[in-house]
Amino acid sequence: MVETTATAEPLAHYPLDALAAGTRAIGAARLTALGPVSRLAFRGREAAIQAAGEAFGVALPREANRRNTANGRHALWLGPDEWILLAPGADPAPLFAAIETATTGLPHSLVDVSARSVTLEVAGSKAAYVLNQGNPLDLSLDAFPVGTSTRTLFHKAEIVLSRITPDTFHVDVWRSFAPYVWEMLEDARRELA
Repeated sequence: MVETTATAEPLAHYPLDALAAGTRAIGAARLTALGPVSRLAFRGREAAIQAAGEAFGVALPREANRRNTANGRHALWLGPDEWILLAPGADPAPLFAAIETATTGLPHSLVDVSARSVTLEVAGSKAAYVLNQGNPLDLSLDAFPVGTSTRTLFHKAEIVLSRITPDTFHVDVWRSFAPYVWEMLEDARRELA
């Protein structure tokens, strides 16, 4: 079954803009709401996986909990046949069209979920400490190295957590849960002030 859906331009960060305005600077764990990101949810089998990766410009990872990056785009493995494709600042329509064209006739699902989530960045020497206030994963570099991504929980909200650099994490969270996650991250950061 082929499922295709395209949506309009991502919504503004509302209500994170108001929360971000009141954020205190804490260098050991900085919290930032990142700009618009095109997000495409892709599911498919072998032939479609390769075609989608080529059209997107990033090979879809085949190893559990990995993130592949090229030219500012990211492909995150979320399950045996499930990926989220991220293109910061890009218009999702041309990406969607390119992948859909490349996978024509191949069983797959491609959905534009750009408006569903926002990305928060937690960075600094205490970023892992702050995240562990609401997440049980071992975020040491040995257990959660750079390039790792996984679907997990932060307090009561489902997130996709990615380690970008040794001291930088991205938290992809559904827009409706973003204020809750932001406040919980802020609460954890207050301990460092």
